[in-house]
Amino acid sequence: MLDVTVIEDSAAAAVSLDPMRSRLLAELTAGPASATMLASRVGLPRQKVNYHLKALERHGLVELAGERRKGNVTERLMRATAASYVISPLALAAVQPDPAGFRDQLSARWMLALAARLVRDVGSLITGATKARKRLATYALDGEVRFASAADRAAFVQELTQGVGALIAKYHDEDAPGGRDHRLVVALHPTVKIPPTAPAIETAPSPQSE
Repeated sequence: MLDVTVIEDSAAAAVSLDPMRSRLLAELTAGPASATMLASRVGLPRQKVNYHLKALERHGLVELAGERRKGNVTERLMRATAASYVISPLALAAVQPDPAGFRDQLSARWMLALAARLVRDVGSLITGATKARKRLATYALDGEVRFASAADRAAFVQELTQGVGALIAKYHDEDAPGGRDHRLVVALHPTVKIPPTAPAIETAPSPQSE
């Protein structure tokens, strides 16, 4: 099972966004299961679960993990093809954002367009590398910084721009024989605070009357 995979096909994206099919995908990331096993978990008849599983299988979101004999019936054990999925902008190709259409380094929407292009491009590279059975050379840096003031943030952005610009000027070789272009994206945005999951509240059993 892959850690994450990209969905580029619009039909596959539509299948994955169906609430019940999404629930089945989540169940199958925990381990292989049959339609009968899943039916008891999601509260649907086995035939309905089988219908959804076949749709997921057609689009490569689940796959056969094995079979087992149960009485006179052979059950198919299915598993998710990945632990998580990302939908590429290619699934909405006609309306995918185009960062080249506008350029405003202080625009959150332009940053969003850049992020969408990053998902699209890296997803396509992963798909191609997987088919060619080759490794994909990538690098990512993720971190957090807390600024004491807006002035400090502005100074950081200026130094970051100058530093990255100097590195690009140092290593960029337009005429290098056999060279390969690489895209560099640097983003800075406020950290999104994810609320902690509330712990389950245990309730004491009700006293039984004698």
